[in-house]
Amino acid sequence: MATVQERIDLMNAKKEHIMQGGGPKRIEKQHAKGKMTARERINLLFDEGTFVELDQFVKHRCTNFGQEKKDLPGEGVVTGYGTIDGRLVYAFAEDFTVEGGSLGEMHAKKIWKVQDLAIKMGAPFIGINDSGGARIQEAVDALSGYGGIFLRNTMASGVIPQISVIMGPCAGGAVYSPALTDFVFMVKKTSQMFITGPAVIKSVTAEEVTAEQLGGAMTHNTTSGVAHFAAENEQDCINQIRYLLSFLPSNNMDDAPTVDTGDDPSRMDESLDTVVPDNPNMPYDMKDVIRSLVDNGEFYESQAHYAKNIITCFAHFDGRSVGIIANQPNVMAGVLILMHQINQQDLFVFVMRSIFLL
Repeated sequence: MATVQERIDLMNAKKEHIMQGGGPKRIEKQHAKGKMTARERINLLFDEGTFVELDQFVKHRCTNFGQEKKDLPGEGVVTGYGTIDGRLVYAFAEDFTVEGGSLGEMHAKKIWKVQDLAIKMGAPFIGINDSGGARIQEAVDALSGYGGIFLRNTMASGVIPQISVIMGPCAGGAVYSPALTDFVFMVKKTSQMFITGPAVIKSVTAEEVTAEQLGGAMTHNTTSGVAHFAAENEQDCINQIRYLLSFLPSNNMDDAPTVDTGDDPSRMDESLDTVVPDNPNMPYDMKDVIRSLVDNGEFYESQAHYAKNIITCFAHFDGRSVGIIANQPNVMAGVLILMHQINQQDLFVFVMRSIFLL
């Protein structure tokens, strides 16, 4: 029989193998595209040394199409919990180096577990998506996995903040869930989200379109409105996620965190006396008004590139987190149109249900 030390050594060897994901060649290919690995993203997102990984040794049970011969470390997804600025947060990060980050039965069940724990603990939930969609070899088991994720998305809605991050070419089921969550982040030039890819579009409609045109960060930030934030790179994206969390309560029973901004709540700003023109037909920039009012002139705008005739943002007043909705006279005179209403409604509903337990 193996000694205790031999068993420990075997476990450590298995852990080291899993930590390597799809192996050095695939990791190098990921880096060459300007993308981090799943574990690198997790390490940057969480406070140093706080992330606790769950279900690291889980394996699939599929025997279709020779799938039983494949070694898929971690089942292609890293799941667990840790702290961000000292606050408990649950997360998953799909590993594109393992079977393209595709979702199978056990991959999905790992995600289900952290979703359930986030709801139970009343903690924010972050999903980092880098996946080609369902693992087709697992057929109905994979599709059922997505159904379970969607169910939990709806159960968590209005209870905890749900943040989705698109960090690769995500298709099919990999983008249904993000559309159900509160906020969606994308990275310019390296992330895309679409129901089906350019090749299928061409075969069905004969229309040629690039992945970036079809589902790139700016397409969804400017045209569809599905995405709320566009980041310059993955480091910038993770920084923005942490910044957004600083405005949000952990759940609908908690208050949003307060911060010491050092801004005197009694200060006067004379620029407000002249910001609105005497001529009612002249436009002005509502963002100048917001900067004058909020702590240190800092605010974080949601959907900054979409329906620009409305401004929806987060800011602080005397260190307290607030949501702001404002017409933008500089764009279309701030008139009310359908997209304007949708943008305003998204932020308003989130703020209201967080504060008043709706």
